[in-house]
Amino acid sequence: MPEYCEVALPVPLDRTFTYALRDGPSPQRGARVIAPFRNEKLIGVVVSLAAQAPQDFEVRRLEAVLDKEPLLGEPLLALAEWIAQYYLAPLGEVLRAMLPLMAEVRRTVYYRITDLGRDMLADTMDGADGFIGVGGTADPSTPLGARSAPSLAQDDISRFVPGIRRPRRQKKLSAEEQDMELRVLTRLAAGEAMKVSTLRTATAASLPGLASLVRKKWIARETAAAERDARRMERFAVLVPEARLPALTQKQQAIFAELAACGGEMPLTELRNRELSSSTLQTLVRRHLVRIEERAAAFHLGGLPPASAAFELNAPQQQALATIVNSLGGFHAFLLHGVTGSGKTAVYLAAMQQALDRGLSSILLVPEIGLTPQTAGLLDQAFGQRVALLHSGLTPEERSEQWRRIRRGEAPIVVGTRSAIFAPAPNLGLILVDEEHDQSYKQEETPRYHARDVAVMRAKLGGSVVVLGSATPSLESWQNSAQGKYTRIELRERVMNRPLPAVELIDMRREFQETGQEQLFSRSLIEQTRAALERGEQALILLNRRGYSFAVICRACGEKLECQNCAIALTHHKPAGEEAEVAPAGQRLECHYCGYRRTVPTRCPKCDSEHLYYLGAGSQQGEERLAEIFPGARMGRMDRDTVRGRGDLERLLARLHSGEINLLVGTQMIAKGHDIHGVTLVGVVGCDHALSLPDFRAAERVFQLMTQVSGRAGRGELPGRVVVQTYYPDHYAIMAATSHDYAAFAERELKYRRWMHYPPFGALANVLVQSQKLEEAAGWAAVLGKYLVRNQNGGAVRVLGPCTAPIARIKGVYRFHLILKGASRKALNVALRGMLDDAEKSGVPRRNLIVDVDALRLM
Repeated sequence: MPEYCEVALPVPLDRTFTYALRDGPSPQRGARVIAPFRNEKLIGVVVSLAAQAPQDFEVRRLEAVLDKEPLLGEPLLALAEWIAQYYLAPLGEVLRAMLPLMAEVRRTVYYRITDLGRDMLADTMDGADGFIGVGGTADPSTPLGARSAPSLAQDDISRFVPGIRRPRRQKKLSAEEQDMELRVLTRLAAGEAMKVSTLRTATAASLPGLASLVRKKWIARETAAAERDARRMERFAVLVPEARLPALTQKQQAIFAELAACGGEMPLTELRNRELSSSTLQTLVRRHLVRIEERAAAFHLGGLPPASAAFELNAPQQQALATIVNSLGGFHAFLLHGVTGSGKTAVYLAAMQQALDRGLSSILLVPEIGLTPQTAGLLDQAFGQRVALLHSGLTPEERSEQWRRIRRGEAPIVVGTRSAIFAPAPNLGLILVDEEHDQSYKQEETPRYHARDVAVMRAKLGGSVVVLGSATPSLESWQNSAQGKYTRIELRERVMNRPLPAVELIDMRREFQETGQEQLFSRSLIEQTRAALERGEQALILLNRRGYSFAVICRACGEKLECQNCAIALTHHKPAGEEAEVAPAGQRLECHYCGYRRTVPTRCPKCDSEHLYYLGAGSQQGEERLAEIFPGARMGRMDRDTVRGRGDLERLLARLHSGEINLLVGTQMIAKGHDIHGVTLVGVVGCDHALSLPDFRAAERVFQLMTQVSGRAGRGELPGRVVVQTYYPDHYAIMAATSHDYAAFAERELKYRRWMHYPPFGALANVLVQSQKLEEAAGWAAVLGKYLVRNQNGGAVRVLGPCTAPIARIKGVYRFHLILKGASRKALNVALRGMLDDAEKSGVPRRNLIVDVDALRLM
């Protein structure tokens, strides 16, 4: 009989933890438990059971067992273990990503005074100057003489490291902050733990202020966790049928009439929307004429209505479908390479129907939430209530509800973004990854998995078919198909024999020579846009930068206005209707990394010059210029500033599909697979600036973006046309995108990758070292660099760095990185594991290291 269990906890430690079982039924492998960890109560997953206790430490007991049966079966547990091993991620954090059930657990934060806090409070009461300090970054429990000096002087580092400025010295606490600390310690002096909400109400303490006290070790933070009912409930007003009606007021009669017209019941939210009095309703409830009932809330899939009622597959589509369907029942990987508009989505839907007819579940991954309204509409039409939706735009309660529906087998069709690959679909037979090249499939926080590669591994472990579809496949997938690891399926023609759009290149260097002016839009693009609008057609303009201008600089001294937290220029966001030639105060500068905002100063903060000007153009400026050129156009803009809420994108796309918008400008969001039949013209502006970025994938990304956005044109009855403005008309990526020739681009780019040992001809990892102290980050990076140089395994692993990251500071954290190129994935994995072991021995904290295997972003 097992008495102990190994639990994987969501902490940045590469190990599991042993706990004693509570009395009662033993949890099974894959079940969730609540376990004490330091001062926290964490949700973990049982990974094994044991009968004997460990000999070298005292075992703590589990707080609670949440699941009678395992939530994760053996295939998903095996997948989690593979992800943890391959991506060097803690198993507990992988399992947390696989279980979107946080809504089912109520977490409460408490604070308690420590012994050191009592001493400081006593000293203060005796008149000592205990609260005068520097914001709590140093450990007050360490004597000043015992604090070790950093190995590198911060002034020396900031002098030689580009992109890093000396941080401002920390100030002493203000009198108000000291009073707040005193209030908190006094309130906690009784020794009892206090809820954070109660403590903040009683002391007016801020969360940063409490965090400062925790860093000083004057108070301790604790958490408690308990199971809660996460079902979404909706309240209904229901007429009591047997009640005798007395005399009613006019307002009461109005409520009765509304309820009677709706079959005797109505959701309370709908009653409020009709501006019916809540107090009047409560009066009817007290008089037992109406009762309030709670029911499970319905989930509405939503989505855009499909353009056509049904899909009729042409011969190439039928052949592709037959190839996929004939492999159902076992593992097989396909690369579906089809030009834009070739009908890949119709093949997906038909394959899912075939799988469903055989009693198999299917998962369809889309790269961003932006594609889910369109895809959800198609799936809703085809499969109705058998569809489940999983993405980050859902509330925690909705995600839990959808996850449970999938696990019970009520929704054998799953659609969602990258995390949907972990859906607990029973009898999984088919996994489809749409736009498999898209970098949104790469998770940018721990665990840093790639959903495309995880999809292939899940299909392999579970004996399923996986289909990777794209008009511009990643070079890794293309090379795998060339080597026979994937079976390549080609769709070379658009549906109904529609032609691919003609592409016109505009050399912006020559445009400047001929006009003598630097213009955002070329003459040809303006004329062709005007002609398309006059014909009653729609046009899209890609301008792949947010905001109005991407930098504000001083003409006198060259100073660039940067974020105070990040080593990056602030982006200018201009209110509508303002002129851009000067820099009036009151306009917003924003950092797109940390969210910091400030107004535009009237004078340069460095030299006091008034000559500030804006550099570059973003989608906001593009919208303004186009509105000036085409005052009669029905304008729209699609970027992260206009699409913020859950329904913003769906409303914008609905307006575009209906023709309410005939001229849309936006960032790469407009290139994401949207099928708008009225669009006949696409303009590409400033797309080639990415070719100058320090990224070996820059050419591939430019080619993919140009090809994808070009594919939005001519998807209906009328032919399409694309106008590309570029300063690099002779670049092979630009030329290949112009001729829609993926094979030519892949051949040229793969030669370069092979010469330089970049993926797919080698494995790559980016190791990021971070700290709020510059000297710590630099010192730790040097330690790791020395180890890797000494242990290159006979040249099987090449090390670049350490050096400052291209963006040297983000959110107040300094960043250094090393790039590792391995001849094989095994050699790279061995080198990284050895590095992590050496980092632990050298005192480099694991939480300050980010290991990104198969990194897509090196910034």
